Amino acid sequence: MDEFSRYKGYNEFGVITGKPLIVGGSAGRNEATARGCAIVVREAAKMLGIPLAGAAVAVQGFGNAGSIVARLLHEMGCRIVAVVDSTGGAFNAAGMDPVKLRDHKTKTGSVKGFPGSKPISSTELLTLDCDILVPAALENQITASVAGQVRAKIVAEAANGPTTPEGDRILNQKGIFVIPDILASAGGVTVSYFEWVQNNMGYYWTEEEVNRRLEEIMVRGFHEVVAMRKLGRDVDMRLAAYMVAVKRVAEAMEVRGWLGRAARLAAPRAEALPA
Repeated sequence: MDEFSRYKGYNEFGVITGKPLIVGGSAGRNEATARGCAIVVREAAKMLGIPLAGAAVAVQGFGNAGSIVARLLHEMGCRIVAVVDSTGGAFNAAGMDPVKLRDHKTKTGSVKGFPGSKPISSTELLTLDCDILVPAALENQITASVAGQVRAKIVAEAANGPTTPEGDRILNQKGIFVIPDILASAGGVTVSYFEWVQNNMGYYWTEEEVNRRLEEIMVRGFHEVVAMRKLGRDVDMRLAAYMVAVKRVAEAMEVRGWLGRAARLAAPRAEALPA
């Protein structure tokens, strides 16, 4: 930001997001990815008739996204029954306080050994009998072999690409409701957009205002994807999310007169292809 501003000759805060508050950052950005995920989990549970009060939640990954989504779901009444990080895991069927878990990790460097818990591996967590599974760690965690053993009712992808294409097909064949990463983890980039808006306005919102606006967008986005899923004759949520995105681009192209021109330019090339 500083280098770009020096080149421009004036402060250009909006060139990058995720900044400290003192130099144009947005309130609420730190929790935004997890908050967005928690919001769409709530909407999915409501739609599927799964009460959040007492719902069993397993979270793979206990960094920024995982620890915060665990806390937010706990505040909604869920039981955080299992968490793992890169060094180990903790399981307690009665539920664990995610704030105390976070304190334990800060002191010891790991969630393992949390008082009252039993050890659990990452694979065991992914295949745990629970209501909500939140993969919030690395990509390619739910492979075909793992997906066949997943027993959660909802899988909310807080991480980027935690499910392989083969694993995704199996989850959908089993009737597990998957909230894809393009939707479930969209809260972070949404509030980054808010940060850019605030930079351009030169006026900054309170955290309550940021969270309210994030809630509106995440709820609307979730229900747009669900509506597209039904319109597409019950395609899976991931494909429905892509369909919503492509539809927005196509409509913008059509309004600006680009769609017909693009089709005309593509036609000769398509005709030239071998049968």
